Amino acid sequence: MSPQRSSPWPAGAPAWVDVATPDMDAAQTFYGGLFGWTFGARSEEFGGYCMCEVDGVPAAGMAPARDGVPPSWTLYFGSDDVAASAVAIPAAGGMLLTDVLRIGDSGAMVVAADPAGAVFGLWEAEQMIGIGVFNQTGALFWEDLRSSDHEASRAFYGAVLGWEFRPMPMASPDYTTFHHPGDDAPLGGLGGMMGMTGFPSHWIAYFGVDDVDVGVQFVETHGGHVISPGFDTPFGRMAAVTDPFGAILWIMSPSADRREPDRSE
Repeated sequence: MSPQRSSPWPAGAPAWVDVATPDMDAAQTFYGGLFGWTFGARSEEFGGYCMCEVDGVPAAGMAPARDGVPPSWTLYFGSDDVAASAVAIPAAGGMLLTDVLRIGDSGAMVVAADPAGAVFGLWEAEQMIGIGVFNQTGALFWEDLRSSDHEASRAFYGAVLGWEFRPMPMASPDYTTFHHPGDDAPLGGLGGMMGMTGFPSHWIAYFGVDDVDVGVQFVETHGGHVISPGFDTPFGRMAAVTDPFGAILWIMSPSADRREPDRSE
């Protein structure tokens, strides 16, 4: 049985991820080939939004990019009360990019930027819990923030999402994992730009692949761009790439002893 979840994600946990793209057909061809995704019906009610699925279970979302919105991946974190979180975001130094949006009976969301400019979202689940499949090929394995002001970012997310931060062995000194208070299991990471010169502060979604080098070759031959070719780390082999429209993502094959984020019930 592949790792799956059927209940809403707790507040502060990575809960959803989606990509905005100017060409839905081409993006589905690209990501279907890279991750083996199948795609749900496009919702006319919600602007053509569709689910990207692994074995019929939602792993991510895809939407036509609005005018002025660059192609990009957005990570969403769970919230028990998006309206209250929307008040906390500017109070902590962030900026709201949308009003609180109700998505039918699926839930409610808001999109914002942290003090360093990294865009993220919050998701308050109702009928749609968010990610239903994880820690496998085609699904989220990790997420982290590359911030131009990592200290300000830690203060912000600590205030808004209640995270605690801990040093990560074998990582750079400015890199920490973030956690639910008192919980040893990491939810993701947060640090400086780590060589991503020329890029603004941004959240990164890492998706699992069976073979990073095969994934890199697929990206190169199907219109994407390789930012960082495959390289080995203590946590697995990984690479930074973009899709054909410039949306940044990372692909990875984790090491056998890697400690994954806590995505348990």
